[in-house]
Formats: sequence, C-alpha cells, structure tokens
Amino acid sequence: QVHVAESGGGSVQAGGSLTLTCVGSGDTFSSSGVGWFRQAPGNERELIAYIGWSGVNTYLKYSVKGRFTISRDTAKNTVYLQMNNVVPEDAAVYYCATGPNSSGQYDFWGQGTQVTVSS
Repeated sequence: QVHVAESGGGSVQAGGSLTLTCVGSGDTFSSSGVGWFRQAPGNERELIAYIGWSGVNTYLKYSVKGRFTISRDTAKNTVYLQMNNVVPEDAAVYYCATGPNSSGQYDFWGQGTQVTVSS
C-alpha cells in the first residue's frame, strides 16, 4: 500500500511562483512513477507533469512547459512541482498519484491541494 499527500497549495498572484509537494510512504513509492494532475471546476482532470522512478524521464504538458518543472528527491520520498509565472488558467485542485501501472492507470492518489490565482 502506498499513501501520498500533497501540500503547498494556496493563493498566488498571476506571474508568481508556488511549489507543490507530494510526499509518499510505503515500500514502492520510491520505485514508482508519479504524476501531477489538476482539475478546475467544470473541467476534466488532466495530467500536467510526470516523473519516472529514477527522475530521468519527465513529461510536461505543453500548457505548462517552460513554466513548471517536476523533480523528485528519492531520499525524502518527495516529488515537487515548481510552478513559475503562474497564470489564471492554472487555478485548480492539484493531485499527485503513483503510476502508471501496466494498465496505464494511476494507482494511489492524494487528497489534492487547491491553487488559487489572483490577477
């Protein structure tokens, strides 16, 4: 069993920065890929960033590329999402999850952390 928990959300002004943290526990977190998702009201949940277990393989959705970075500290069982130059469209609930598994699904999810952007 893996548990993950997000933190770091809050209110940020457009153009500002925020760092989200995903802390995992359990035997397999350090050997799992981790994705960051977000869901804004009325929108579907979308994958915006991914990092492989080793930290070498990463993915950023085009809408955040150049502004967000994803990284992980294996010793701390932590994955970070650094958000820079935030825009109003970044406002959403952000989730981290481990995966994908062999079926392409993400297995273990956190409760989410809210990001609000003021212009």
